[in-house]
Amino acid sequence: MTTQFKDLIKNAYSAFNERDIDKALSTMQPNVQWSKAWEGGYINGHDEIKKYWTRQWNEINPNVEPIGFTERQNGSLEVEVHQKVKDLQGNLMFDGTVKHIYTFEDDLIKTMDIELV
Repeated sequence: MTTQFKDLIKNAYSAFNERDIDKALSTMQPNVQWSKAWEGGYINGHDEIKKYWTRQWNEINPNVEPIGFTERQNGSLEVEVHQKVKDLQGNLMFDGTVKHIYTFEDDLIKTMDIELV
């Protein structure tokens, strides 16, 4: 696995945690497929991700930090993340580890899926 993909992923998480949607989207293909862990199912493309994250941040305050990277045999990248989710009053709703699974195309994120640890 290249350092380039690790750096891309770290930049995406940093932008997400800073609530900088455009910066986060710059790490993704325009037709990216993204898991909606908070609601279930998937969305496609930058516009749908923008709407989803904006809606999410109006109801919860998530922070996600990558803590481990593993290249899988199929070429996808498994990113172990520490995720803390608080409600808007600051009460902790979730504090744990999940796996985000990424594929790439043309050096940008193509898909993101979630697996529970």
